[in-house]
Amino acid sequence: MARRAKAAAALSALLVVGVSGAGAVVWSGAHSGGDTEAAVPLRVRTATVTRTDLSDSRTLPGTLGFGRAHVLKGTGQGVVTALPKPGARAVRGQALYRVDDRPVPVFFGATPFFRTLSKTGVRGHDVSVLGENLRALGYDTGPVGASRDDGEEFTPGLAAALKRWQHDTGQDATGTLVPGRAVVLPGAVRIDAVQAQVGDPADAPLLTYTSAAKSVTVPVEATDVGSIKAGAKAQITLPDGRSVMGTVRALGRTVQGGGAQEAAAQTGPATVDVSVVPDRAADVGALDAAAVQVRFDTTARKGVLAVPVSALLALREGGYALQRPDGTLVAVRTGMFAGGLVEVSGKGLAEGSKVVTAS
Repeated sequence: MARRAKAAAALSALLVVGVSGAGAVVWSGAHSGGDTEAAVPLRVRTATVTRTDLSDSRTLPGTLGFGRAHVLKGTGQGVVTALPKPGARAVRGQALYRVDDRPVPVFFGATPFFRTLSKTGVRGHDVSVLGENLRALGYDTGPVGASRDDGEEFTPGLAAALKRWQHDTGQDATGTLVPGRAVVLPGAVRIDAVQAQVGDPADAPLLTYTSAAKSVTVPVEATDVGSIKAGAKAQITLPDGRSVMGTVRALGRTVQGGGAQEAAAQTGPATVDVSVVPDRAADVGALDAAAVQVRFDTTARKGVLAVPVSALLALREGGYALQRPDGTLVAVRTGMFAGGLVEVSGKGLAEGSKVVTAS
C-alpha cells in the first residue's frame, strides 16, 4: 500500500513544459541516473527509437538571375563605332566592340591594360594578363621564367607572339599593346545592358555585364551566414514547384544595412548575399529571372539514435529521460534537435526500443 501511494504521489507531480518548441514531461521523483520505476497511464502512446540522419535546415527566399551587374568603362581615345547586343557573351580573343572602326578584343584577367606595352624588360601584372591570354589562345611566347609577385616580364618572345596575334585578328601588327585596344574582363561574361551609343567617346561607360552562368542570390542575416559554407549543397525550389540541387559558390563580403545610414533606412536585419549556382544549367534554362526558395542544410548528424521531442521527460533536478511502456525511466543525453526529432544517447538505449510519447 505504501508503495502504491508513493507512485500515485509521483504521478501527480508530472507537469508539461516546452522543450525546443515541443512538449516534454517533467518528472519530479528522485532519479539516480539509471532505470527508475514510474507510474504509467492506462493508455499511452509510444514511439520507436530510430537510427537516422538529422540535419538542421533553413529555407530562405532568393532571386534567380545572372547576378549583380558591373559597369565596363572604355579607355583611350577615339569614337565608339560598334557595340554588342544585350545577352551576347564575351569570348577570349574576339572583339567585344569597335573604336574608330577597329576591333577591341577581350582578354580575361584581373588587371586592366593601363600603359603601353612596347619596351622589353618591363614587368607587371598587366604583362602577366597579356602572356596568359596569348598562351591560352595557342601562341608561343617563349620562356616565361619563374613566377614573381611583381608579375611577368615583357620579353622579345612575348612581343613576337603579340605581333602574330595582331596579324591573325586583322589588327595593325605592331607588337605593341596600347590601352584601349584590348579590354580585360574577369571571364566569359554576359552583356546585360548597353549604355553607350555609336558615336560616343570611347572613354565613357559603355555597357554593363554579369556572370554568364545563372545563380541564385539569397540575402542571409549577417548573424547566421557563418553556418553556411562555400561548396555546401543547397536545394532550390523553382516557381513551378520543381526542386533542383545547387552548390553554394560564394559568400558576400559586404553587409547590407551595416552602415549607420543604411541601418536607419533598412527595416529588417543586416544581411549578406549568398550565391548558389544550380548544379545543372539545363534545370533553369527556361528562366532568366525568378523568385525561388533555397533550403540550406547547415548542420548534419549521421546515423544517430533519435526520438520525437515529445518523448523527452525533463527531470526537475536537471537532465532528461525517456519512459518505457512498462513505466521505467532511462536517463539520456540530448544532442541535435531537427524536424521534430532529437538526438539521444544513454546506457540501455537501443534502436527499435519503444518509448512513451506525449503525442
